[in-house]
Amino acid sequence: MRIAIPLADGKLSMHFGHCERFALLDVDPTNKAILKKEEIGAPEHQPGLLPRWLAERGATVIIAGGMGGRAQDLFAENKITVVVGAPAETPEALTAAYLAGTLQTGSNVCDH
Repeated sequence: MRIAIPLADGKLSMHFGHCERFALLDVDPTNKAILKKEEIGAPEHQPGLLPRWLAERGATVIIAGGMGGRAQDLFAENKITVVVGAPAETPEALTAAYLAGTLQTGSNVCDH
């Protein structure tokens, strides 16, 4: 499993479409362990690009603060599970909570 997390200043970016970087974490869901983490620069914002771009990099889950409905549909088309409403925490903390089933999510902070 590979989890993608949009970053700003080392923590979750509340609007994934305008983030600076992405953390990609390879995880073992059975052992609830992070195996590897890499950070990559985000491409320039273009509508509809990020779901395909992240799928090409092996992402199977994206954890976001907010995301528009169209983007969520595009992620689903690319077989990427979407988790929205996550808090602005580090990628490691978000991933550990997701794997443990304790990730607290609130409302989707994106209104489009």
